[in-house]
Amino acid sequence: MAGPSTAQRGERQKLESGPPRPPRSGRLPRPRTLIILLLALVLAGAGSVWVLYGSHWLRVEKVSATGMRVLTDRQVREAAEVPVGSPLISVDTDAIEARLRQKLPRIATVDVVRSWPHGIGLKVTERTPVLIVEKGGKFVEVDAEGVRFATVSDAPKGIPTLELTVPRSAGLRRFGTDRLVREAVRVAGDIPADVARETGTVKVRSYDSISLELSGGRTVAWGSDEKGRAKARTLTALMKAAPGARHFDVSTPTAPASSGS
Repeated sequence: MAGPSTAQRGERQKLESGPPRPPRSGRLPRPRTLIILLLALVLAGAGSVWVLYGSHWLRVEKVSATGMRVLTDRQVREAAEVPVGSPLISVDTDAIEARLRQKLPRIATVDVVRSWPHGIGLKVTERTPVLIVEKGGKFVEVDAEGVRFATVSDAPKGIPTLELTVPRSAGLRRFGTDRLVREAVRVAGDIPADVARETGTVKVRSYDSISLELSGGRTVAWGSDEKGRAKARTLTALMKAAPGARHFDVSTPTAPASSGS
């Protein structure tokens, strides 16, 4: 008698094995383990907060200042008013920067950085004068942005004097003193380096009438601050072509002129 076929044996095995069993999932952590982990996290967080705010390990002990040329270390540190002894993490660096710029206008920018574990660093950049204004026997320094930032007793060497000889007219009312000062500092920034060393005065009569007084009684009619680079190139070439001239006009750089000898 023939035994069961291959198909019949396969069907029987399926019936005996039953439906496929679902895969086992990993065991869930016990409640006690969860509690221990939670307590560990809480303790770690509390410990970190205590180290940062409550301990004496990370408190301000030293304030350093760098980058000054005129200001002193003491002036900067006193104006900063860094709370020595406070937690380093709690120091308001924005407030320190604001105090420095308010109390010391000579400061153009300052970067206040934490130097772990005990220091605050003040990285200072001072304003650089490009013109000075004589006032009451003293001199007001003006930077490249037209900011009058300091009054000094002695004129800094190599810095031209700014003279505003603008009449009280519609021109002054229209442009305003501050704008005319900005025009003048832009002109001062465009003057060729070799000419700048010989420039004693930058005169402003109006928006488009700015002139330079050089050593030896020479003068340069510059005009407005527009096309400053072109005027600088033209002036350099003109002075080489006419070394004996005393008056130069580059107000229209495409049609320069020189005169006198």
